[in-house]
Parts: sequence; C-alpha cells; structure tokens
Amino acid sequence: MQYKEITSTQNSLVKQILVLKEKSRERKKTGLFLIEGQRELSLAIKGGYEIETLLFYPDLITEEELSDFTTSQLNIVKISREVFQKLAYRDTTEGIIAVAKSKPHTLENLQITHKNPLILIAEAPEKPGNIGAILRTADAAHIDAVIIANPKTDVYNPNIIRSSVGCVFTNQVVMASTTKIIAFLSKMKINTYCAALQASKSYHTQDYTKPTAIVVGTEADGLTNEWLKASTQNIIIPMQGEIDSMNVSVAAGILIFEAKRQRGFK
Repeated sequence: MQYKEITSTQNSLVKQILVLKEKSRERKKTGLFLIEGQRELSLAIKGGYEIETLLFYPDLITEEELSDFTTSQLNIVKISREVFQKLAYRDTTEGIIAVAKSKPHTLENLQITHKNPLILIAEAPEKPGNIGAILRTADAAHIDAVIIANPKTDVYNPNIIRSSVGCVFTNQVVMASTTKIIAFLSKMKINTYCAALQASKSYHTQDYTKPTAIVVGTEADGLTNEWLKASTQNIIIPMQGEIDSMNVSVAAGILIFEAKRQRGFK
C-alpha cells in the first residue's frame, strides 16, 4: 500500500505534533494528544478514542501489525528514522505514534452504572508517574472511576500515558475541583474515606461494602481541610518504620484492594 511519507523534521505536521507532545496548553486548545506504542494504541481504540492520524516507522512495525490499527478513513503517514526519533517519547515505542482526540473528563460525563460503586479520588497529585501508577491500580481492581481533585497536570501528559501503560484509556477518569466532587459524593450518597493522620482509624476496620470513595492526598501535603471535614471516616495504614507516610500510589493500592477483598473481589 502507498502511504504519504515524511522524511524531514521541519515538516509542518511534525512541528505540530512536537507542540502537542510538549505543551499541555496546546493539547487542551486543540483537543488532541499523542499515543505511542501498540499496546497503548490498542487500549485507546478499545476505549472508544477516535484516532485522527497514524504515523509509523517501517523498520519497527510490520504491515501486518499496522493493519490492526488502520481503517480506510484514517490518515496514515510513513515517517523516516529521523522523524520518528524526534517524535518518540521513549526508546521502546514499537514504531507507531498516533494523534487522537481527547474525551471530556467532567463530573457531568461520569457514568456510575453500579448500585454499589467504588471510586478512587486523588487530590492534587503532581507527579505523572504516581498518577500513572494509580491508574494501573484502578484498572487492576476494575473500580468504577478515578477522580482527580484540583488537578495540576492534564491526563494526556505523555508521562502519564507511558507510566499508566495505557490504563488512562481503560478507566473512567474525571477531573474536577474538590468542592464539586464533595457535592457530587454527597448527592450520590457515597461514603468518603480519607487517608489522613488526623482522627483516623485503621483502614482494615472500616466497611467498604457500601458505596465508597477512597481519597488520597500527596505525600508532602496530605489532604486539604475541605476533605477532612467531609470525610465519613479518616483512615490510616499502620506503619512500623520511622516514617509516617508512603508513596500515594502504594497507599491507594492497599486501600482499594482492601475494599475489593471485602466485596469478594466483585
């Protein structure tokens, strides 16, 4: 099959994609973002994301592999090694980069279909690696949604997509203010368990079999007072070492899987 070919890093499309790769503002303005890797692209397509342009480097992906992602309507571009190296975010990308259309991540778009939902909320997480790890935990536990309160980075940051190994596409992800989220939880009658040191009880003593939101904050600052006031019960993971906190994604995993254990992993 004949494809349009780009060999110069000065090409206008290449320059546009570089801006999408590097600038959150551009991703928000255009409603476009980048996906690298065959697994990530497969999960995005499965998650209903619309692919606008597909770029491939033929030395790293076969025609047969490429056909798994192509449709007659898709704009497919063959790129040179120099262009691929300029665009690729990581060395292990399997020769494929896609430009995709983003989805809305508002509370209004959140669909809670279960009568007994389990939701994970992270307030103001900054590190893309932590957000990616949280999304992997959420996918593994197959929870109803991940809500990021007072977000400090956009969910289509290339580091989040990479560190989540595509789980950003397999979860319902919502971004909203703490105030709006608390109002939503109250309206939906969802119990809120906040990971905090103050007035807390050991996490394994609580009942998470009813509609539940587990809320975690940053290691440096914890949760804001707004969450602590709205909490059904603050919870703590007992620790036996010298420090009083652990990585937020690790804490989230412990708490979510305790809830799943109580629910019989349903």
